[in-house]
Amino acid sequence: MRLIHYSDIENAHDAPETIGRLAGTIDALDGEEALVCGTGDNLAPGVLPLVSRGGIALEFFEAVRPAVETFGNHDFDFGPDRAAELVARSPQRWLSANVSRAGEPFAGVDPWCIERAGGERVGFFGLTDPTTPSVGDFEHELAFSDPIDAARRAVEALRDRGVDYVVALSHLGRTDSRLAAACDIDVVLGGHVHTERIERIEGTVLTRPGTGGEVVLEVDLDAAEVNRHAVADGPLDSVLAGRYRERLAAAGLDTVVDTVEEPILRTDQEAFHGESRVGNFVADAYRWAAERAVGTDPPVIGLQNSGGIRTGPPLTGAVTTGDLIGLVPFDEPLVVVELTGSALRSVLRSGGDTPGFGEPDWWHAHVSGARLAYDYDEDRLTATTVAGDPIDPDRRYRLAVSEFLLHTDVEFPTLAESSVVERLDTQYRVLIEYARTVGIDPMVEGRIVRDGL
Repeated sequence: MRLIHYSDIENAHDAPETIGRLAGTIDALDGEEALVCGTGDNLAPGVLPLVSRGGIALEFFEAVRPAVETFGNHDFDFGPDRAAELVARSPQRWLSANVSRAGEPFAGVDPWCIERAGGERVGFFGLTDPTTPSVGDFEHELAFSDPIDAARRAVEALRDRGVDYVVALSHLGRTDSRLAAACDIDVVLGGHVHTERIERIEGTVLTRPGTGGEVVLEVDLDAAEVNRHAVADGPLDSVLAGRYRERLAAAGLDTVVDTVEEPILRTDQEAFHGESRVGNFVADAYRWAAERAVGTDPPVIGLQNSGGIRTGPPLTGAVTTGDLIGLVPFDEPLVVVELTGSALRSVLRSGGDTPGFGEPDWWHAHVSGARLAYDYDEDRLTATTVAGDPIDPDRRYRLAVSEFLLHTDVEFPTLAESSVVERLDTQYRVLIEYARTVGIDPMVEGRIVRDGL
């Protein structure tokens, strides 16, 4: 009895070769004694997900015919109504034990189910990160209950029905370890954190395939073993890849905005491990747009949260509008907020905090117009300057950020108390205009120094 685990497809929807080989790999592993399982963030984000409001994922789902799926935080990027519509149109059975709407299970999904394969009965239940409601305008529409309490109820119901195995479909990130310790679960199929995981905690197997559709994990329930399958080496579903190429061509996002000679990398290393060329490019664009709108007095700083930068192929050669949309593929405006120097230091210090979707050594901020040093041993900023001068705790400053950061208490919570002085264009439109006007030639300049790692 085997489980075929995929998760966090995200911008693989913008890479026809990758999505075709992901589907081909899953199809090659599938069979009578296998169940295909998804664990969230498979509707969005990405360029084609943005253009189709998540509908492109239906092409992938129809190709691989999953058995079960749960919700990731980005599966609600286009609002609860659109998510419910896509659930109704997709072939797999969606599960959630901790997401509700107006007191009822969201989209009418069940908390758990029992699937049969290879003569065995496998009980599944789904869980989603409870911080998800804070990410947008729908925060009062959806309710996310405590995942551990919800898991205990689901596990009890499944064990009472005599299943052979209990499997959690989890989009909880690092909370998976607590889940495994708290409940009688055989396997936790995880997501949300963009690094791979194959681990055992006491009697529970925990897996996570990472992001971008690069890896499929195969869990042998009888042997309690996990096999890793690199999608790049897998067979190609050429029909699906062809459909995605057609959708990309029809999107009309191939207008060249600038040419890049030295490739600008977009891996987790560049996103989450301090200063990088791609992070500087985005933060510089934000500061440039803000200064054009509100001037330079008070001083303006650009800030991009690391999790908002999507990994993918490097920016190189002719860079198109589609490439830049894919870098930050969200319909969120850029805003300029005003805050004191004391509050600004608190915001910048939060770059060292690790939310549930990150690893402990990850860094979560890219900046423009500021320099800072952070000591992990002491968990504090040791130096901060703006325009070459130390931050004055009583002076006013302005910060250009995605409006998303004003609605979440997971990242940079100080921003929730900031006052908006200007609303600008959508993030990716700011990048496109900056690239056309200024160009794309970021450099690493020593803006962020991290000590104690």
